[in-house]
Amino acid sequence: MAATSSSDAEDTELAPGAPAPAAPAGPVPVLPLNDLVLFPGMIAPLTVNTERSLRLVEATAAGDRRLAAVLQRDARQADDAVGPPDLHGLGCLARLLKRLRFPDGSARVLVQGEARFALGPFAAGGEFLRARGTIVADEGETSLEMEALGRHVSQRFQDVIALSPTLPEELRVALFNTGDPARLSDLVAANLPMSLRERQSVLEERRVRARLEALARILDREYRVLELGNAIQHQVGEAVGRNQREYYLREQLRVIRKELGEPDPQALDEEDLRERIEKAGLSAEARAVAEKEARRLQAVPSASPEFGVIRTYLDWLLEMPWRTHTPDRLDLARARRVLDRDHYDLRKVKDRILEYLAVLKLKRDMKGPILCFVGPPGVGKTSLGRSIAAALDRRFTRMSLGGVRDEAEIRGHRRTYIGAMPGRIVQGLKRCGTANPVFMLDEIDKLGTDFRGDPAAALLEVLDPEQHHAFVDHYLDVAFDLSRVLFITTANVLDPVPPALRDRMEVIELPGYTLQEKTRIARRHLVPKQLRAHGLAADRLRFPDESLAALAAEYTREAGVRQLEREIANVCRKTALRVAEGRRTARAISPGRVRTLLGPRRFTPEARERTAAPGVATGLAWTPAGGDLLFVEVSRMPGKGRLTLTGSLGDVMKESAMAALSYIRAHDRPDGPAQALAERTDLHVHVPAGAIPKDGPSAGLAVAVALASLLRDVPVPVDLAMTGEITLRGRVLPVGGIKEKVLAAARAGIRRVVLPLRNRPDLADVPPEAARAIEFRFAGTVDAALRLALGPAAPRRRRKPGRQRSAS
Repeated sequence: MAATSSSDAEDTELAPGAPAPAAPAGPVPVLPLNDLVLFPGMIAPLTVNTERSLRLVEATAAGDRRLAAVLQRDARQADDAVGPPDLHGLGCLARLLKRLRFPDGSARVLVQGEARFALGPFAAGGEFLRARGTIVADEGETSLEMEALGRHVSQRFQDVIALSPTLPEELRVALFNTGDPARLSDLVAANLPMSLRERQSVLEERRVRARLEALARILDREYRVLELGNAIQHQVGEAVGRNQREYYLREQLRVIRKELGEPDPQALDEEDLRERIEKAGLSAEARAVAEKEARRLQAVPSASPEFGVIRTYLDWLLEMPWRTHTPDRLDLARARRVLDRDHYDLRKVKDRILEYLAVLKLKRDMKGPILCFVGPPGVGKTSLGRSIAAALDRRFTRMSLGGVRDEAEIRGHRRTYIGAMPGRIVQGLKRCGTANPVFMLDEIDKLGTDFRGDPAAALLEVLDPEQHHAFVDHYLDVAFDLSRVLFITTANVLDPVPPALRDRMEVIELPGYTLQEKTRIARRHLVPKQLRAHGLAADRLRFPDESLAALAAEYTREAGVRQLEREIANVCRKTALRVAEGRRTARAISPGRVRTLLGPRRFTPEARERTAAPGVATGLAWTPAGGDLLFVEVSRMPGKGRLTLTGSLGDVMKESAMAALSYIRAHDRPDGPAQALAERTDLHVHVPAGAIPKDGPSAGLAVAVALASLLRDVPVPVDLAMTGEITLRGRVLPVGGIKEKVLAAARAGIRRVVLPLRNRPDLADVPPEAARAIEFRFAGTVDAALRLALGPAAPRRRRKPGRQRSAS
């Protein structure tokens, strides 16, 4: 069944003052419609081409010529398979006006809607659907508001008619002669472009006011769309006229050049293009595409916009480094010297690059690895990529992925779009001019996603060794081999990276630096760099190790050395000012001189002063910038046994605090402090730095120790920190980020750290300097951790027979 609405505007309304039709006495035939909603007063031609519908039309023509036209719920469902559940509950009672048979067996019928018709029970059996029903009367009102609303709808529809090329002007006459608001709403709904869902919604609305309000909103939307479309059409018309004028002038110029005997620039361009195709070293697929586009270019006038599109595409295709490779320098000793010259330590990364060079020396067609450097900011991830390129003697290009939300940034736009460009992978290769550069994808964990696609999904092909030998950019639309590219990605954390993308990369973690390592990095790299940047000779200004240590410990708190470099630059600037003014300056910057130039120190060891009183414990936390200390403070006050948690704590951390309190109360002596204070004391757990959100289970052990410290009135040692997740049974579970947490403890001057027993193997990743500076203690249970932190507790008293421990 296919149906279309009539274009005869004068037939879309019943005669004014026509009486309401009477409800049929018995069941009426039900005609399913799949692409049309019939309204009262609307005349519509329908095409009937199924056996069941043809029998329905014949029976209707032989009877009282009345039928119910009802919209199907699923337009794709075949007419013969439609049953009562597949139809909307409200349709339109219609009258069959005309019927015309065709030689192919189908029929064309003309029907006119009479009234809204609510379907009732369906008749059983029969060759087609029949149902009883009732006529649905309109619920109208007479008021000034209704009159104003009707006038607004009528006027707005006239505005739409004036702008729309598909609505006939005769509709204005029909509007002028329609005064009844109900008839007006049906007339507008029958002719206004709407979706089937919107049409059915208007049909099912009995209240005339609500029907007009819905139509007013749709009319306003349609008016804005038509207005914008007309503006766009006007701009396009102006552009077409301008292009025709340019074409005429260019043809005149071509004829003048021919008369003067001057060569045609387009012919010269075609010859140059053929030479470039021969020299570009294209693959077989790319060469076929280039020759095809070159032939198209010859057939297109130079004044045509398509000429510029094709020429730009050919320029991109021919400038790609299809067979251009820079020879690798496979001198392992030189590569080691370059890496050691530019970066301190980072053994894992350097060994991995040397291993790649060694294998490449033995197997020259080896595919490039895909490495992912993960670590806090400032540890040298990005600069390490440049050093690797220098060690391999390759060209280097970098692409920042931070904030990238459009998949086309990776794979380009298709040439059907105006202003289409290749993706940034292809742009980077063209910029390098070689097919085997070191390509750094920086900040891969900062990728975003929105309605334009998922860039992380587009990177799956780029970073998959089994696919990227035939990478297809949407703009070039030909395969390009990325297997010789050494891809390096960087990230602060791996959690935001999708698992499928993470699986394609070899992850190498870069930990934060210890104080001693920062001092050596500053002496070898940062100080010489800043002296050159500020025009100071090496003998003019010297930084002893103790001064560098003071800068790192008192003016920075970071896992990397970025802020340390800024503070060194600050000292250099102040020294350069004194030199430029002709004042005498000390050649060696002492720690006291550092404080004079930079002011009071910004960071001091807080553990000693914060944990000197009972109820305070030092925890260890992992952050994207490395590890950090986390102080847990507990206080008590008269109350009713409530627990208050503050400090921007997440749900997991709050649950850890509740579990810690439950364990302390459950395992205290019957007459212990936890039991005595359970019902008459409130406890308040606070984690300072309240503006920073905190979450995770690893603070559970520190909360338990802080609670026990307060209740026992025993302070936690000032040089002791801890981390671990606890359970209600008193088990201490392993946690992550041990390396970063231990480095944070070493930076803060912590000398003893309590770790979960099952985290003992993780100490193998801790730098030796930090491991030597800290005494590690391991606890498998909360009781063991409390003994390590607070000493042995008072022995439990034997309970009397029949005495029950308080559940609180």
